[in-house]
Amino acid sequence: MATEYWMSGPVDNIPALLQPVAHALLQANLEVNNLMQDFPEARLWERPAGVASPGFHLQHISGVLDRLLTYARAEALTPEQLTYLREEGNPGKSLSELLELFNTQTHQALMQLSATPEDTLTAFRGVGRKQLPSTVLGLLFHAAEHTMRHTGQLLVTVKIML
Repeated sequence: MATEYWMSGPVDNIPALLQPVAHALLQANLEVNNLMQDFPEARLWERPAGVASPGFHLQHISGVLDRLLTYARAEALTPEQLTYLREEGNPGKSLSELLELFNTQTHQALMQLSATPEDTLTAFRGVGRKQLPSTVLGLLFHAAEHTMRHTGQLLVTVKIML
């Protein structure tokens, strides 16, 4: 794809106000998969110059997407999500497992976006145990920008490593 998603027109079945979120998630998904397709498995958990490993970024992107989407649905985190959070950064999953998880999480995010009525975007959503204030749109936007932030960090880390 020569054109980035944000210049490719609307994503089918995504509400107009959520198009930027969908574009960012699709762009990150494309870039991460392209970047990691030939990455050596043995280097997945290396931390060059003490920065986060490629494996951490992949784990973290998927975990944060899952958690933010949960909050956007006005749901509490499950025990499984809390366990995943505690284990982020611990080696264990293979590159293919981490990519599959990221691809699945991106797909689930797009499905949630397609089912999100625009008239709910400013509805209050509490974040975490303290129920810090946000909105549906705030959480969905943060899911997109956080994914892109870690995609950029992953890209730089991998480029330095190879």
